[in-house]
Amino acid sequence: MTNAYRLAATLGFAINLMAGTAIAYAQESNADTPPVGVATDATRAANKAVSLRLPLDNNDDFLDATRGLLAQLKEDTIKDADGKVVWQISQRDFIEGDSPDTVNPSLWRQERLNSEHGLFEVQDGIYQVRGYDLAVMSIIRGETGWIIVDPLLSQETAAAALGLVNETLGERPVTGVLYTHSHADHFGGVRGVIDEADAKARGVPILAPIGFTESAVAENLLAGNYMNRRAMLMFGNALPSGPTGQVGVGLGPALSQGRTGLIEPTEEVSGRGTVRVIDGVTFEFIDAAGTEAPAEFMFYLPEFRALCTAEVATATFHNALTLRGAKVRDLLEWSRVIDYALTNYGDKSDVIFASHHWPTFGNENVESYLAGQRDIYRYTHDQTVRRANRGQTQFQIAEDLEEPPVQETHFDTRGYYGTLNHNAKAVYQYYFGWWDGVPATFNAHPLEEKAPRFVEAVGGEDAALAVGWKAFDEGDYRWSAEVFNYIVFANPENQAARDWLAASYEQLGFQAESGAWRDYYLTGASELRNGLPDGGQVRAGSREFIMGVPTVDLFNALAVRYAPEKLARDPFLLNFRFTDTDEAILVDVGSATAFPREGAQSDDAAATLILTRSAFNDLILQSRSFQEIAQTGEASVEGDPAALMAWFTALETPDFWFSVVEP
Repeated sequence: MTNAYRLAATLGFAINLMAGTAIAYAQESNADTPPVGVATDATRAANKAVSLRLPLDNNDDFLDATRGLLAQLKEDTIKDADGKVVWQISQRDFIEGDSPDTVNPSLWRQERLNSEHGLFEVQDGIYQVRGYDLAVMSIIRGETGWIIVDPLLSQETAAAALGLVNETLGERPVTGVLYTHSHADHFGGVRGVIDEADAKARGVPILAPIGFTESAVAENLLAGNYMNRRAMLMFGNALPSGPTGQVGVGLGPALSQGRTGLIEPTEEVSGRGTVRVIDGVTFEFIDAAGTEAPAEFMFYLPEFRALCTAEVATATFHNALTLRGAKVRDLLEWSRVIDYALTNYGDKSDVIFASHHWPTFGNENVESYLAGQRDIYRYTHDQTVRRANRGQTQFQIAEDLEEPPVQETHFDTRGYYGTLNHNAKAVYQYYFGWWDGVPATFNAHPLEEKAPRFVEAVGGEDAALAVGWKAFDEGDYRWSAEVFNYIVFANPENQAARDWLAASYEQLGFQAESGAWRDYYLTGASELRNGLPDGGQVRAGSREFIMGVPTVDLFNALAVRYAPEKLARDPFLLNFRFTDTDEAILVDVGSATAFPREGAQSDDAAATLILTRSAFNDLILQSRSFQEIAQTGEASVEGDPAALMAWFTALETPDFWFSVVEP
């Protein structure tokens, strides 16, 4: 017998022995009733260990989070025009007192802080509305009006926040808007605080960081469907609020459920030390591109001795790679940007405020806060690369990397959103890609094909179930989840595997310090038990958003919907002319791509579509047909209308509710 055959025989014997032992174990255990909605002994012990290890009774953050409260919304709910609830304040009333067994006590502390809501005075002239959306809206008093920083995710919550400001502090017009970065929870509510036509008429500056528009479109249109679907799991939108459900995201309470929009910036600001004066207030901008977002800035207010760190430094360790999916972020640059803020503005700042969480007051505290934030990003970067250079894979590094001392003393560096575990993997990916370097994993079978092979290798579904039951009973929920997941991907109809996989996810969620991890696990459990939800999604491809997207970027978004296999004719060119914006686009419709070219037209085009941009928006949103638009005189076609129809027909509309936790 060759060595290869001896190895195969040994492995086969070991697998059969493992399965046989697990089956015998399962026959002696109560393996037919997975727990639902309760913490197991292992989970209670894990959460108890956290409470013993961390100084959770430290009250400093609570003093900062409640300081300067001026007013709160009187109504319990914020509703949209149709009466749908966009935000309900009382949904978080359960978050008080000691943590329940089903919530990591460190996360519970963070969410008690995130539940503080209302209008707060940071200092005279700087205010924040917190607790009515995932993000925080900051308001700066100018000479004649309000300068709005990050107008939340939804128009309804932004309007309610500004209404609270005007009611409490006196009504003023909006005289400036700042988007600190390209994530929708920091610009989506802009149409709730200012009307686009009014902004143009009054010359209201709308400032954003360089590259903002391109980045915002990339996340919300180009890759929006996939990101938003996974965001449903990450933010727990479909979970009920409560100690066994959604308690918060760590970064903030939750995503609001209203309309998102966009008004294109009047200027994208670049550089560090760039000064702009808005309504009499001096802003000194700090480019932070490539950190928390591809396009981001912070700013310093010299008249106030106040530093705004946007989402670069907040009261949590952030994501190097978010669970919803995004471009990997550069933690080395992230740490450098924070150090730049520390060395250039730390000794000049009496307060620091951000686009999430609560401010930090006092110069000494500001400098300590920035140093701690800098160190957690630099530590994760340096120690990941050090371990990679000695041959460890991303998975080995994530297991090996220990909490640095800063996380024991600075709660704002703890993994309430990002974690050491998945951020180390992201740093590895940033430098070395997705592959761990092992030849067998480079072109391994996808899970749908691997799962049946695994189940067969351990002796069938019953044997695999027994392996999972044993792991679950031992409190090894990571392994039980992996085993049960193989069975579900091999046979989604195996109800026992679904139930036990959901139970494994639930215990992992109950133990998670990261709100994002908790939501992802618990939403996965819910989808296995109840099927896909029928609401809760945030869709950035709304009319209010599309209106603010530059035309060429809109065509780039359409290009990723092009399904060339649906094109039922030879390649051709299309001209588009927009009468209200005086723009032209040429689309080269080919056998593999539909490539748009800004400002170009061709005499050889198969057809030319002449219409307004607003009418084109209706076509894309499918709110009006071409015939309806043409009948009103808003559109006309020169050339072959069938060519236009062929292009439109080849544009795919992806299903939002694709499966994630099962095949």
